[in-house]
Amino acid sequence: MEKIAIFPGSFDPITLGHVSVISRALPLFDHVIIAIGENAEKKHMFSLEQRKQWIEDCFKSDNRVSVEIYQGLTIDFCKQKGARYILRGLRTSADFEFERGIGQVNRKLAPDIESVFLLTEAHLTPITSSIVRDVIRNGGDVSGMVPDVVKIS
Repeated sequence: MEKIAIFPGSFDPITLGHVSVISRALPLFDHVIIAIGENAEKKHMFSLEQRKQWIEDCFKSDNRVSVEIYQGLTIDFCKQKGARYILRGLRTSADFEFERGIGQVNRKLAPDIESVFLLTEAHLTPITSSIVRDVIRNGGDVSGMVPDVVKIS
């Protein structure tokens, strides 16, 4: 059976931390689906299409990675895709507490789907999409925080 992991998020925009987690997860899984959650109630800086394109450009040379947009519960998307793993990156202890709660609820709803956590590389720990958006809003330089394919005009 193919080991498929879903890496859910908004990726607004994708950061080097996201890329690192995905790249480090690839030896563990046969396929990683980067799943952009569509949430009409959340205000995003970049369109779904732009975020999807950036991610596809980041991983265009690796056919073990695909990008999809989804709505609803991540575990329902996992079931739809035949994925038995949800991949999450952890930067801080606060991330752990937040993700642990979600992971425990997911486990209760779908006992056959495992949450897998990878620690963020130390030098990427301070980088979040929220911080990147704030730097962009204020005219700062985000190189070193986002992949080169993320072009901000």
